[in-house]
Amino acid sequence: MINLLHQMRKALVVGLYITVGCLAFIASKIIISILLYKRWKRKHMVYEQGHGGGKMVIFRSSVLKSLKSDVVLNMILKLSNKDIIGSGGYGTVYKLKIDDSIAFAVKRLSRGTADRDKGFEREMEAMTDINHRNIVTLHGYYTAPDYNLLIYELMPNGSLDTRLHGRSIDKQILDWQCRYRIAIDAARGISYLHHDCIPHIIHRDIKSSNILLDQNMEARISDFGLAIFMAPSKTHVSTIVVGTFGYLAPEYFDTGRATVKGDVYSFGVVLLELLTGKKPSDGTFVEEGTTLVTWVKAVVQEKKEEIVLDESLGSCPMEEVNNVFNIAMMCLEPEPLKRPTMDEVVKLLEQRKSDKIVTAD
Repeated sequence: MINLLHQMRKALVVGLYITVGCLAFIASKIIISILLYKRWKRKHMVYEQGHGGGKMVIFRSSVLKSLKSDVVLNMILKLSNKDIIGSGGYGTVYKLKIDDSIAFAVKRLSRGTADRDKGFEREMEAMTDINHRNIVTLHGYYTAPDYNLLIYELMPNGSLDTRLHGRSIDKQILDWQCRYRIAIDAARGISYLHHDCIPHIIHRDIKSSNILLDQNMEARISDFGLAIFMAPSKTHVSTIVVGTFGYLAPEYFDTGRATVKGDVYSFGVVLLELLTGKKPSDGTFVEEGTTLVTWVKAVVQEKKEEIVLDESLGSCPMEEVNNVFNIAMMCLEPEPLKRPTMDEVVKLLEQRKSDKIVTAD
């Protein structure tokens, strides 16, 4: 009996130690998280103030830091239809002009559905700590009961989609060197998301309308409303199928698994747009029961790439053009494991550029 009581007392003490240890561990994690958040907040935020039932946050690195948050919000609330510069499935984008030299893009997302709120949260999570020259910069945000606002740097030359496929008033003839540079810029931005961000970021909506162009026609990746995060030890994330028809990898429909190789496939479609000047959803393909990808693959197999090359390009260095066609075909391999990584794609594109420089010398 005494031995039994002794064993029970010993078990109770051990259990108590384990409980206290677990509580201490949890408490330490909470404290560390709070300290990390405060450090992040000191680094990134200038303002975090309530306004009219909402909260305005402006990041420390932003050029908006010299303005009071209520002044910025009042300017935003005065935006109207004449200030609209774009729209998409998740919201409307306005141009916010501060003065003659400073302007921003304001993305308004109406609240009310779980998907919209998740889109805002994803975009916030993805954008907060990203700092890369080929990814659009987020300057701040405002969250209110009925809507959310994201404040981005303004890309004065709009999207690649508009430049290639927009109305005649918006379209601009992009020469081969400009298109090649856009391809490299976009590849670098996506590579950064896949390889340099921890956790890795899968964009899930790589397309020409989400590649924006700055004043120097340098490309930036935008719109992270569908982005998801993946630990370096993982190979995929199971999700519902989202994205834009014509850009989605075939295995995504079959498995519902989002992978970095899905973004690689989408980038391959963008390369075909740059090469052919055609949209994946071009009416001609629908009428003929084909797609941009299958149309180009058939031509490339016969080594007649010049047939599908955008006529507006005029005379081009065909060796370089054919090389980009080949890179696109690698990205569009039906088997995901056969596709290159975005880091490899960047090297392939940059290698061709450096070869040309050496040849020119």
